Amino acid sequence: MMGLRQLLSDPYISGIIWRGLAVGGLVSLCAALLGVTLVLKRFAMIGDGLSHVGFGAVALSALLGLGGEFQMEFALPIVTVASFLLLHLTVKGKLKGDAAIAVISSSAMAVGVIIYHANGGMTADACNSLFGSASVITLSQKDLLISTLLSVTVMVLFMLLYHRIFSATFDPVFAAASGVAGAGYQAVIALLTSVTVVVGMKMMGAVMISALIIFPALTAMRLCKSFKGVVLTAAGVSLVCFVVGFIVACVAGLPTGPCVVVVNLVALLAASFMNKR
Repeated sequence: MMGLRQLLSDPYISGIIWRGLAVGGLVSLCAALLGVTLVLKRFAMIGDGLSHVGFGAVALSALLGLGGEFQMEFALPIVTVASFLLLHLTVKGKLKGDAAIAVISSSAMAVGVIIYHANGGMTADACNSLFGSASVITLSQKDLLISTLLSVTVMVLFMLLYHRIFSATFDPVFAAASGVAGAGYQAVIALLTSVTVVVGMKMMGAVMISALIIFPALTAMRLCKSFKGVVLTAAGVSLVCFVVGFIVACVAGLPTGPCVVVVNLVALLAASFMNKR
């Protein structure tokens, strides 16, 4: 265990820490913004389902010999297609939202595990894909650039479409009568969520990334009543929880993903207690 000041005194380690904070902070903001809409639409577990698809995509990239350098680029189109498939199955009524997510996520996870075993067993790469345990070290400058561009794009699109997303979330019938295509904005949300999941997997791992979508939204809903207040509070809570969890992970030598999730859990419990009081 090393102190934070001691860690930052090493140029190599400090570079890793700042890259991790930059990527993780941006992903936390994106996940929180999208999470409010997903939770209200009772589609919160889409992040979990898409992250499992991402795990299968990462396993496939390892089988093809692409390595960790191109995992994000390889996984993004696959996860995006899966998000639209989930949306199609749900909107068309062929499967309920939770059933569709369960089918796709469990299938993708099973395929990923089989691929890893066929490719030499469940190595450290598989553990990193699941839990993000060594993801901070493997973040490159290219990952930082791509993650920053994608995260900023997600936030800009969300802000530009904020009023339409609000309308489609609370009253799809009125939104359609007003000329807002609810299905179209649901597709946009699915696309933005898939981008956020793929970018966040590098930091949090497939198992943990859905917590960034669900926990801050639930915490904010216990503290605020308006949609705008919930969105802003969720973004702030998510960012603070990530920074605290990330620093704890660095100082204590623990995996980033689990530490961030535990801090988010503490924040949710504290908000629930305050709400009851």
